Amino acid sequence: MKIQRLRVTFSRGDELKYITHLDLMRFWERALRRAALPVAYSEGFTPHAQISLAAPLAVGTTSEGELMDVFLSQRVTPKRFLADAATQLPAGIRLLAAHEVGLALPAVQADVRFAEYEVDVPDSSVDAASAAAERFLAAETVPWEHKREDEVRSYDIRRLVDAIRVVGPSAAGGVRLRLRLRSDSQGAGRPEQVVAALGLPAPARVHRTKLVLAERSPARTAWRTKGRFAG
Repeated sequence: MKIQRLRVTFSRGDELKYITHLDLMRFWERALRRAALPVAYSEGFTPHAQISLAAPLAVGTTSEGELMDVFLSQRVTPKRFLADAATQLPAGIRLLAAHEVGLALPAVQADVRFAEYEVDVPDSSVDAASAAAERFLAAETVPWEHKREDEVRSYDIRRLVDAIRVVGPSAAGGVRLRLRLRSDSQGAGRPEQVVAALGLPAPARVHRTKLVLAERSPARTAWRTKGRFAG
């Protein structure tokens, strides 16, 4: 029985950037079970932990803004949840915050609207990247084809891009971009394809910084790992 829903923010570092979305789901189920947290389970012959990740993270991508909803069968304070779960986490996964949200709110996956990324592109200058971004954003449409195995998908990649900002040189050389890409039921932008559409070399690093949800104002009790915050 579900009596509480916590929305958890966590990071995923280099140590675990090559695991799949399914592997990450299994990891969280095992970790929370070992932490003896009262996770709610589905009914039926093969019960599953009631855990939902907001948006799959591409293999090879790191993140500091992953969102996960955990349904609980007993009430647990966000502070206790973070403390108990942290004891079962390996290097590469770090809990950042948790807050309570209403049980009746839409699934977190359905509420995602945008994903923000930090992308390091090698062998590129700030001037060249800025010019490419300006041309791209000024275009009404940018036809694009993506080949996956034997299937070729044609679409307008421009409609998947909300913003591109050239931050400056990257730490390892080249240039750093910040992208705000659409991520909803109508489509999801992929950073490496947007960079290719700009005419720039393949990224050396892709890091998701934030998932942007539909604007809502649910009452909530929040706790960050560094202390309480208003809201």
